[in-house]
Amino acid sequence: MRQIEAGAITRAVKEAAIAANYELGEDLLAALARGEQEEESPAGREIFRQLLENARIASRERVPLCQDCGLTVIFAEVGQETRIVGGGFEQAVQEGVRQGYGEGYLRKSLCHPLTRQNTGDNTPAVIHTEIIPGDRLKLTVVPKGGGSENMSRLFMLKPAQGWAGIKESVVTTVKEAGPNPCPPIIVGVGIGGTFERAALLAKKSLLRELGAPNPDPQLAALEKELLDAVNKLGIGPQGLGGRITALGVHLLMQPCHIASLPVAVNIQCHASRHKEIEL
Repeated sequence: MRQIEAGAITRAVKEAAIAANYELGEDLLAALARGEQEEESPAGREIFRQLLENARIASRERVPLCQDCGLTVIFAEVGQETRIVGGGFEQAVQEGVRQGYGEGYLRKSLCHPLTRQNTGDNTPAVIHTEIIPGDRLKLTVVPKGGGSENMSRLFMLKPAQGWAGIKESVVTTVKEAGPNPCPPIIVGVGIGGTFERAALLAKKSLLRELGAPNPDPQLAALEKELLDAVNKLGIGPQGLGGRITALGVHLLMQPCHIASLPVAVNIQCHASRHKEIEL
């Protein structure tokens, strides 16, 4: 049984929360650079140029990429041969978020749903825990902005609607979102499971490296079809028109009840902030 100190988890989450808000991933930077070259709209190319410059400034000056530093979502893969010592796992993660948003001077955006009173430290974070074989602990820290999250949708389709209904739901969601989620966006799609599982699949799909092919050839083909359809909408970078509305569409799917066809669409802004850490 491998032991991991709760304090080490807190420090790792703190550092990841700060880094995710300061630094774009290499996959995102590469996608934005391609967009600057491939976008046909002059205004769109300028948007890509500004997004790249913004990323350079944020990394160099150690300031947030965006004023919305997000609600922190944590995907945790916890090895069954791992034992957390010196404190509780969830408490350690929440403390890491609390310290990261304080020390990193990140905007604290969480509030009571009704009174709108701010919690003051950007907690509680949302934690999704999966128990896996082995003794490793992997945490993916995802600051999720409100603008993109608000444009996300969940559909409980009739099974007879099939792929045509799924495609219409995804394209309609992006069309209705328009410029609000700060395109170029990344579109996460979860199909199957249950009401809540489809939403989790959609969000989890966004963690895949941008540009990396879906390991399932069937899903890879469906992703391409969806991406082509979304980009034909002409919304373009920041909604100013152009051929690149989305940088990618990521899809996860699992079996569902014979009477159901749950479909969730989780929109992510161009930053797609996340950091992985392994202890």
